Amino acid sequence: MSKKSRSKGYRGERYFVQAFKESGLNAVRVPLSGATEFVKGDLVVEGMVAEVKIRHNGFRKLYKWLENRDLLCLKADGKEGLIVMPLERFVKLTGGTASHEKVDKRQ
Repeated sequence: MSKKSRSKGYRGERYFVQAFKESGLNAVRVPLSGATEFVKGDLVVEGMVAEVKIRHNGFRKLYKWLENRDLLCLKADGKEGLIVMPLERFVKLTGGTASHEKVDKRQ
């Protein structure tokens, strides 16, 4: 993995950890992003293991599908369903308090 790619990943992980902490949720980065036996993931948020993916425009279709909706439900054949939601909604569901402006201005 290139240094540029690692840096982008680190920035994304840091963005989410700061957003969760500012919202009153317990969140930490996993050392070495899951490369050890500690936890296989990038973050631990309120006891849940999270994987962080950052793409320049790779998720634009997901954002389009989420416009004016609370949740996006996804399912591939033979796989468990997935729920995609805006960060602010996740924070509220997990008991945190977030301001959409506060979270999004820090990019």
